[in-house]
Amino acid sequence: MVDTIKPSSIPISRRDSFNTRDTRTRDLKPFHSGDIKILLLENVSAMAVDILKKAGYQVEFHTKALDKDALIEKIKDVHAVGLRSKTKLTEEVLSHANKLLTIGCFCIGTNQVDLSYAASRGICVFNSPFSNSRSVAELIIAEVILLARQLGDRSREMHNGVWNKVSKSCYEIRGKTLGIIGYGHIGTQLGVLAESLGMHVIWYDILPVMPIGMSRAAASLEEVLTEADFVSCHVPETPETKNMIGKRELALMKSGSYLINASRGTVVDIDALAAALNSGHLAGAAVDVYPSEPLANGPGFESPLRNCPNTLLTPHIGGSTEEAQRMIGVEVATSIVKYINSGASVNAVNFAECDLRAIPSTDLTTVRIVNVHQNVPGVLRQINNILADYNVNKQISDSKGDVAYFMADVTVNDPKEINTIYEQVTAIQENIITRVLF
Repeated sequence: MVDTIKPSSIPISRRDSFNTRDTRTRDLKPFHSGDIKILLLENVSAMAVDILKKAGYQVEFHTKALDKDALIEKIKDVHAVGLRSKTKLTEEVLSHANKLLTIGCFCIGTNQVDLSYAASRGICVFNSPFSNSRSVAELIIAEVILLARQLGDRSREMHNGVWNKVSKSCYEIRGKTLGIIGYGHIGTQLGVLAESLGMHVIWYDILPVMPIGMSRAAASLEEVLTEADFVSCHVPETPETKNMIGKRELALMKSGSYLINASRGTVVDIDALAAALNSGHLAGAAVDVYPSEPLANGPGFESPLRNCPNTLLTPHIGGSTEEAQRMIGVEVATSIVKYINSGASVNAVNFAECDLRAIPSTDLTTVRIVNVHQNVPGVLRQINNILADYNVNKQISDSKGDVAYFMADVTVNDPKEINTIYEQVTAIQENIITRVLF
């Protein structure tokens, strides 16, 4: 069981300090919110820092990722960690987290976190799957134009003092076909922008999705590859998407077409892509993500794609705009506060999504029990047997995989009963984490 803030550490007089503002609902908070410690890494948005500080938490902020040993030391004593893509929260690292309640991934992906192990420790993980969609889509549009005009090569030549005014193999994008692999939030926005520039849009997704605008769904990945002048990948990292664009798929693409990948570094076989570019089969490529990426800014980046013709290489900056980072900061930080303060797991990645309506401001005798337990038969019966002697105003329970989540608002007559409930629920063998919120 992970050690968290326990009701036994709070004097009975705490009951008299419930929020009694004249509002319709009461704000829930953990005991002594000032004791909650947050570790933020990789220069996450200042908006996130402000939100977490305003919640009353202690916030430790770092502009860069920490090495493993430093991270293990820091994580021992914090209740939440915020990170981007470089920090790796493996089972080894998370095994040292004695108080950790939640992890905030201030980005789209969560493959940097061992999600199943985190869930088994009662650690809820949040991310921001939508907030940088526009930023990524705009980058792709820019790259389509840059590739069509060979502007990357022309710029490099000019910086080297070479004047090379050419029009051969340079094209307008109007009337060309953009193929989108993965028609999610980024893919749909990309399609709308591309159509506004006069492009035809086809897409392929494993899920049935409603087309937007004049775009057309393809029956297969192969159809997109063979018809599109530009192919852009927007899929998550899964075993099924690893090297989904390899030697075979690149050979299916039209001669003189272009490939863009701003999804995950494992989606495209980099060696096969380099070969297709150097042979002239592909007229260009833009790559923002790589199978292995440096942990810090500076020299040392190596890739077979370096110096390939008409190839744009960017350092994983698809969502790196001020607007996107602000929105991500607000979304993830707000999820962290809601989870810590009220137990709401809505938009969680590795937990069932649960929430309860707020407690009325006039109700000063109701507390919220939040419990994470192993998803096995009989646990709910044990919890409800404990709560049978109290007035349970509302409750909810759901599960995801091997972990179940339970929330209940319970009315108590005496603050001492809070400790009784807490001790009895935590004594259940299958208990992972139990919290009581006022």
